[in-house]
Amino acid sequence: MPMCPRVSDEYKETKKREIAAAARRVFIRKGFAHAVMQDIMDEAGISRGALYAYFDNLEHVFMEVLRYDDEELFQWTGPELQSPVWGMLMKWLGEIEQDLMKLQHSLVRARAEFFLSSAYVKDKKHYPYIRQRYENAVDAISRVIRAGEERGEFQPLQDARSLAGYILSFLNGLMLDTYQLGPDATWAEQQLDVFRNTLKLMLKPSSTDGYRDLSIGE
Repeated sequence: MPMCPRVSDEYKETKKREIAAAARRVFIRKGFAHAVMQDIMDEAGISRGALYAYFDNLEHVFMEVLRYDDEELFQWTGPELQSPVWGMLMKWLGEIEQDLMKLQHSLVRARAEFFLSSAYVKDKKHYPYIRQRYENAVDAISRVIRAGEERGEFQPLQDARSLAGYILSFLNGLMLDTYQLGPDATWAEQQLDVFRNTLKLMLKPSSTDGYRDLSIGE
């Protein structure tokens, strides 16, 4: 009896990410409410068996898409966080500002539809990553604020976690409003300028020179 070839964990992870990338394109194009597993099979060019070998259902796929997106979004906040911290924080906000101008090509619609879906609303306990996702985001931003404080670059007026929650809530709200109404209607660019000035007052950075020229990862 022939033995089935063994597949390495590295291959499995690579394949899973490839499928998630295809699913991301589907969710951006169709949202969550109108997407089905067949759409992902077609986009990824795989069989039903191949898809279900990695994912149980559409919600499972969406959770992994969010997880991979979050990894990329907060990668710069890790132990190798560069200085000046204010510059890195402002660069991150600059990238978010660019994303705000093209929200029709983002996951904002799919996220909103998922959070309003009957499956999630009726049984939130079955989606622990949603709560964990928020905690991870707050932790990541908190690390940045604490790093700035420890390096003598920030003198925050509030504790890091409260500020991180505020940052996250503002950005999430602005993204949702801007998706629904458009960046001109929400004055997205101007709101972000106000937000930067507010952060400057709350974090009291020692220097703000040249922050718009800094690049994450450089």
